[in-house]
Amino acid sequence: MATLPEIKANKTYTVMTDTFMGYNHQLKIPDGMFYDMKNMTSLRYPMLSSRPPRGTYAPVVSEYTQKTYKLGEHCTHSGKMYRCTTAINVAEAWTAAHWTETTYFANLQAIIAKDALYWVDSGILYANGEPTTMTGLQTAKETQLVSMGAYICIFPDKKYYNTMDPTDSGSMEASWVNDEQGASVTCSMCHSDGTVYNNVQYGSVEPTDPSNGDLWVDPTEGTAKEYSSATQGWITLETVYTRVDFTTEGALPQLFKEYDGVQISGLQNDELNGSKVLYAVGQDATTTKDYIVIIGIQGTADTYTASVSISRSVPDMDYVCEAQNRLWGCFYGRSGTETLNEIYCCALGDFKNWEQYLGISTDSWRASRGSDGPFTGAVNYLGSPTFFKENVIHPVSVSSVGAHQIGDIPARGVQQGSHKSLAVVNETLYYKARAGVMAYQGGMPAEVGTVLGEERYYDAVAGAFGNRYYISMKDVSNVWHLFCYDVLKGIWMREDNLHVECFTAWNDELYAQSSNSIIALNGTVGTKETQVEWITETGIQYYSYPDKKYVSKYDIRVNMARDAQFKIFIEYDSSDVWQYTGTVKLPNKGAPTGTMNVPVRPRRCDHMRIRLEGKGDVKVFSIARVLEKGSDK
Repeated sequence: MATLPEIKANKTYTVMTDTFMGYNHQLKIPDGMFYDMKNMTSLRYPMLSSRPPRGTYAPVVSEYTQKTYKLGEHCTHSGKMYRCTTAINVAEAWTAAHWTETTYFANLQAIIAKDALYWVDSGILYANGEPTTMTGLQTAKETQLVSMGAYICIFPDKKYYNTMDPTDSGSMEASWVNDEQGASVTCSMCHSDGTVYNNVQYGSVEPTDPSNGDLWVDPTEGTAKEYSSATQGWITLETVYTRVDFTTEGALPQLFKEYDGVQISGLQNDELNGSKVLYAVGQDATTTKDYIVIIGIQGTADTYTASVSISRSVPDMDYVCEAQNRLWGCFYGRSGTETLNEIYCCALGDFKNWEQYLGISTDSWRASRGSDGPFTGAVNYLGSPTFFKENVIHPVSVSSVGAHQIGDIPARGVQQGSHKSLAVVNETLYYKARAGVMAYQGGMPAEVGTVLGEERYYDAVAGAFGNRYYISMKDVSNVWHLFCYDVLKGIWMREDNLHVECFTAWNDELYAQSSNSIIALNGTVGTKETQVEWITETGIQYYSYPDKKYVSKYDIRVNMARDAQFKIFIEYDSSDVWQYTGTVKLPNKGAPTGTMNVPVRPRRCDHMRIRLEGKGDVKVFSIARVLEKGSDK
């Protein structure tokens, strides 16, 4: 009997992947990483897992009842939602003229978290859905909400709202004009508290027979001297004050306060005009006149008719942040007839005063920069206000004596349009630069987003929660992508195409403003998604073997919810055709954790890519592939 030749079986290899390292959009990537994905999370690392369902947040809205309603308040009526456009101050039956039909959010502009979740919608500031007294905000430009103590500072409106005392709200700026017909102005020499000198004498010759407290003003020398009976001589005053009285009745004390930095114009003595500090503001107890006290010499006591203006202003600023009990801002561009490239800060603890110059450590402050280009962002990083341009970082060293200094670090700064990408995670500042996502710790920034590949992204917006940095940005095709970077594990995940306009964290939740909705990314509040659809795609696999090969089977160790499932697809030899090879789902009986064998049609190829596509809560512990090598034919 003839002996048949023995055919040797091809050698097989088992490739096991039990650590999944997230997103990597580069051409050649390691096993366990994925070239593309949707709705995956690193929360269950080293497992491969779909993200938790999100929640859509909206306060509960009650049916219309006969009561008082505030501007911006919501109600439902006849199965529809309405927003109050004309306040109802008395209880009355439904009147359509007071309401406009709307979705809950009609024009969501910005969100911020403090003692409650605050947002601006259609020019109205809300607190957990309750409209506040802060209304009439602009709707044409991007709104910036900056927290300072109990206050919310609103830009570019330059308004403020006290979350602890809603009656303390209004404009940071103030202006007043004495423009009534025949309005009189009286200027008198005085003490710093506004007390007018009883006897003021003017001239170049020393007065005779002076009394204690008399004032001698010498216009030729521009000096003022006060007579002291104790020394029997004239003492030159280093600082001379003038009181200006107006025929108003309590208007000035309502607008201005002591030590406000203001601009004054219209006084006949030009020395009293310009940038001034108000050393006193009050109302005369014996008359109806208001008065202010400023530094300057009044040549002679005088009363005249004039149109005088007093204003306290806040500079126009591109970006604003809070640091060390001050607001800090920056501006680049034309302001009136000037071209400015400046950084500012308000007086200590006083966001209304940006021109308060008393010569002390708590003064306002500003400085020009020589760096080129517009500012691209500002943030409080570890107590230091830090300003960015695309190629320069300007950290400010805050001085306890007011001698603040600005550094100039030539480095990759924030990309133009990505000022909202600045976020601090575990004491490290992350942001989107033109070249990629950067990590900054006070020295030179380092890139952490190389796994995002060569794709260019723009207009990034970011938020921080726990150990994770979320960033939403668009690619060159105007497609938005939401990524999550787990800074402890060094893992990137791509979630979906959510376009986020603002993030804020509050009460163990990260909220994302997206169009006219607020989304709770962790799903702790709001209406949850039913099932999360997810996808993962590997990079090119098995290219390191020169011969043809095929996969005979998959062994997948998985834990999944009863209603979850996923499918397996394979693309052979970069054909751009995904071929279905099997579905993984739980049997009617059995434990939710187990090894599931998925048969794959044997096909020899040079290389392949694998895609898992499913829905529901799925946690993959490991994937084992049995690989058989053949010849190079």
